[in-house]
Amino acid sequence: VQLVESGGGLVQPGGSLRLSCAASGFVFSSYAMRWFRQVPGKERELVARISADGTATYYGDAVEGRCTISRDNAKNAVYLQMDNLCADDAAVYICDVQGLGRWGQATQVAVSS
Repeated sequence: VQLVESGGGLVQPGGSLRLSCAASGFVFSSYAMRWFRQVPGKERELVARISADGTATYYGDAVEGRCTISRDNAKNAVYLQMDNLCADDAAVYICDVQGLGRWGQATQVAVSS
């Protein structure tokens, strides 16, 4: 199982980023996928989840209304569109295969003017 996140970077407050997670080594279309984020000294926080077929999504309270999770099962990829970013969104973002206990290497998001 391999998960490779990309798309992080430095963005100004109010800006947007689109994170991507490329998956391989398992039947991608059979598993729900999740995005977490973590800040040093704090617990890992669930940001969003998408069902295996993409029809059901969940968002954490902190990002509800500002983030959209999506997936492309033909490309074995899951995405996280983040809009109206603020300082509290700065973290490392990690994608995860629900049920397999595998994580990507993370991508860093920084928010600063």
